[in-house]
Amino acid sequence: MRTAALLVPALAVLLSACGGPQSMLGGGGSSAAAIETLWWAMFWAAVAIFALVLFLAAVGGWRGRRAAPGTLMVAAGGLVLPVALLSVLLVYSVSLGERLATATERAQLRIEVEGLQWWWRVEYPGAPGAVLANEIRLPVGVQVEIVLGSPDVIHSLWIPGLAGKQDMTPGRKAHLALLAEKPGVYRGQCAEFCGAQHALMALYVVAMPPAEFDAWLARQAEPAPTSEDALLQRGREVFIEAGCGACHTVRGTPAKGRLGPDLTHVGGRLSIGAGLLPANIGAIQGWIADAQNHKPGNLMPSFNRLSGPDLNAVGAWLASLE
Repeated sequence: MRTAALLVPALAVLLSACGGPQSMLGGGGSSAAAIETLWWAMFWAAVAIFALVLFLAAVGGWRGRRAAPGTLMVAAGGLVLPVALLSVLLVYSVSLGERLATATERAQLRIEVEGLQWWWRVEYPGAPGAVLANEIRLPVGVQVEIVLGSPDVIHSLWIPGLAGKQDMTPGRKAHLALLAEKPGVYRGQCAEFCGAQHALMALYVVAMPPAEFDAWLARQAEPAPTSEDALLQRGREVFIEAGCGACHTVRGTPAKGRLGPDLTHVGGRLSIGAGLLPANIGAIQGWIADAQNHKPGNLMPSFNRLSGPDLNAVGAWLASLE
């Protein structure tokens, strides 16, 4: 009973890792499926070796100390079998790595992703002006090449539902192939410790039908929409007057900063703060007023000096930029 009481919580913890938004099982792309197959092969190989060891231990215990295992049994179970299994897995994993690495040669779309402390800048070279933060959108069924870079420290992009990990080393460019085979939202994460807020450096990958993606990308390349609404106009004024344009870009306004995320179409994104908060009015207002409380140490200062009406106006305006 005591053993069962210990095993049940342990199994519950293990099984909880088999699902969720960042599970590597049941992915949405060919790369993730290939990595999942490799994982299962390694898992069952480990299970086979473990079962063999238990079997031999049981046989040895049953026969007693006098019946020592023969040289052939030791050589076969302790050397030949592990070497054979590990050699097969090594060849399989190396060939799979080569195949995934060369998949970028067939890419039909190129996206540039830059890892910073602690967020992601995403640019589409084929659509000048289309710049996102913490979100990658791509068409279903199209091979995509992600060009990765970092200006500060080593980061690592990991989108378990679509691909494996790829390190991002300052001064170098890395490449990652993505092919989403079904629409959906896939969560990614920085998988290399990069500072105090490393755990809060997530992003979302949105796989869209090709026609929807083309229409979306065309909208992203356009400047921020204008409005005749008095509240939204006041929000635009507050944004400029508060000096937000020194760090952020909003195309169609005097804001041209590159230090922080491009906010031209921030209202159409799934999140702000690198997956930390939803991109709605309340969350945007909370982030502006107290960014350092939400993510201490990030480069965004807390603008708690704004009055309530001004904070409401700038939050409404940013949320309207879809």
